[in-house]
Amino acid sequence: MLEIGKLTNFNQAVLVEGWYWVLASDDLPAGRVKAVELAGRPHAVWRSASGAVRIFDAHCPHMGAHLAEGKVEGEALRCFFHDWRFEADGRCSHIPCLAHQPGAGASLRAWPAIERYGLIWVWPGASPGAFQPAPPSIEPTAVRSMLGNRFHKACHPNVVMVNAIDEQHFRTVHRLPGDILCLQAAAHDRHAITFRNTGQMPRTHWLGRLLHRCYRDTLYYELSYWYGHVGVASFGPDFLHLHVLFALRRSSDGGTEGYTVALTRRHAGLLGRLRDTLVLWLTRAGARYFAFGDTRIFQSIRFNLRHPIAADRSVIAFIRHYEQQASLDWSSE
Repeated sequence: MLEIGKLTNFNQAVLVEGWYWVLASDDLPAGRVKAVELAGRPHAVWRSASGAVRIFDAHCPHMGAHLAEGKVEGEALRCFFHDWRFEADGRCSHIPCLAHQPGAGASLRAWPAIERYGLIWVWPGASPGAFQPAPPSIEPTAVRSMLGNRFHKACHPNVVMVNAIDEQHFRTVHRLPGDILCLQAAAHDRHAITFRNTGQMPRTHWLGRLLHRCYRDTLYYELSYWYGHVGVASFGPDFLHLHVLFALRRSSDGGTEGYTVALTRRHAGLLGRLRDTLVLWLTRAGARYFAFGDTRIFQSIRFNLRHPIAADRSVIAFIRHYEQQASLDWSSE
């Protein structure tokens, strides 16, 4: 049996460092606050009058009222219960019944937040890293995006991640021929790993002969993963590469909540924008391929890799890389 480390079933309630999506940007207008839970920890997510997004621990440090019941006041948030005012950094700046400035003990935890690709993201830690997820060879600042569908799967986010690199299921579920997929793993740093296809299209199969017309060499298929829960699937013929980001997080029932996002390189001008929009719509349509046929698996699987074989090498590489990432005791923060 192959040695793959400790994490073989993904049933542990582990939270690793990284950017996690919390809300769609359009779901949070300026001046609004919403309640969100991430990995069992409740938050109040709010947008200031200037449009900046802030993420606080959910409960007021006074008596524990949920701050999602409060109201945005310019660049600050007021608790509904006793009108305590909290600034963007979580500092309590005003308590109506006090004549003096509140002490530091009245403050609450503010978490690093960022907006990318139509989603609001949080970093569960004090020192956020740069936002890395982007298609191969495209700078994150040069990307145009289109938010896709929100979905729920009855399995751990890591199971959804490894599904896209499971070469065997492409033969059995999606009926791709022969060795058309042969993924090679390359870890870039503690957070990022890439799986790139090196397989050859079989000329003895009608689909292989058809696909060969669109590719000079191998079928283009590349998976770029970050933090074990964010990925970009890149595919398509040589003349048009398509990119789909899938952002995942663990739901309160132990399953997966996620969004798909279509991505493409940003082109300037009106024609460039029209071109990009068409590509994004095409990408959203292509993304359905990854979901077709797999939903049945996600609704009933109880992942436990007890008998790994050589064909599981990509899944094993993912597990080994994931185990190297820094985990967080989210409940004790």
